[in-house]
Amino acid sequence: MQPDLLSTPFPQPQDHKFTFIDLFAGVGGFRMALQNLHGRCAFSSEWNKHAQRTYALNYGEHPDGDITQDETKAKIPEKFDILCGGFPCQAFSIAGHRKGFQETRGTLFFDVAEIARKHRPKAVFLENVKNLISHDEGNTFQVICNTLEELGYTVSYKVLNSMTHANVPQNRERIFIVALDPKQVPNYRNFEFPEEIPLTRGIQDILEKGRVDPKYYYAPGHRYYAKMVEGVTSKDTVYQWRRVYVRENKSSVCPTLTANMGSGGHNVPLILDDYGIRKLTPKECFAFQGYPVHEMRFPKKMGNCALYMQAGNSVTMPLIQRIGEQILKLF
Repeated sequence: MQPDLLSTPFPQPQDHKFTFIDLFAGVGGFRMALQNLHGRCAFSSEWNKHAQRTYALNYGEHPDGDITQDETKAKIPEKFDILCGGFPCQAFSIAGHRKGFQETRGTLFFDVAEIARKHRPKAVFLENVKNLISHDEGNTFQVICNTLEELGYTVSYKVLNSMTHANVPQNRERIFIVALDPKQVPNYRNFEFPEEIPLTRGIQDILEKGRVDPKYYYAPGHRYYAKMVEGVTSKDTVYQWRRVYVRENKSSVCPTLTANMGSGGHNVPLILDDYGIRKLTPKECFAFQGYPVHEMRFPKKMGNCALYMQAGNSVTMPLIQRIGEQILKLF
């Protein structure tokens, strides 16, 4: 059953200025950002069942599943303005010499390229991890750029940090790719990524006030509690537990949130509050991605591990919005 569209916290804008599709949608960071800019989502796809539930609760629409399947692609409308998504990074098998579209087969980027080739959106707007540039000795990124250019797009890319470009106190570097169709966007040469802006928010602006649920606090009987007490000493720092030791974050912001921070005891963000040493709550992790968590809805019967993964896999929403503004200046 579809959620009630009238009661969803983030409905489609009544008067939209452009349309977009949301691939590898996660919990909808691209969607929220582009809806804030008066965009209408024409199609969404996300294979993870837990992320689908969170997405549906917030946007009133259950995303379609596996984008590699022809029946899923068949649901994409013929025309839309922007293709967006944070596609997974996969190595390509470089067997030929063209190092373009044909080399991407068998990867999820191939599906992005195939959809772009068929539907010819004005813009392709992608996000990925910073090391995509150096992945497989640079071959992966070269193929991505060559493929988009082979399809007739001009490609711009830049590594941006959430704490320097989105006023979000998380040290999170990601690469952003914007590919524009010169035939539909004649002034494509004017595209520029957003400039740095001052960071005016600190971790205390994000953290929940008062005592949180006891399950997030470490008890004195924990096997590593003594090491945590020794390492976690400031209430104004987000630390990381790295399997057997505490890593202090020197930048006075939250370290990069990761998909595995809810399991295995690795990369777990830790803070000290008035009541003890604890993990960040899932809601705090979403807040460190720039989401309006007081408006968001989260499934009641969902494990925290799944929510941590969704937050870690997400984009920083305000940064997507700032790049989106730059793209829309050219439309």
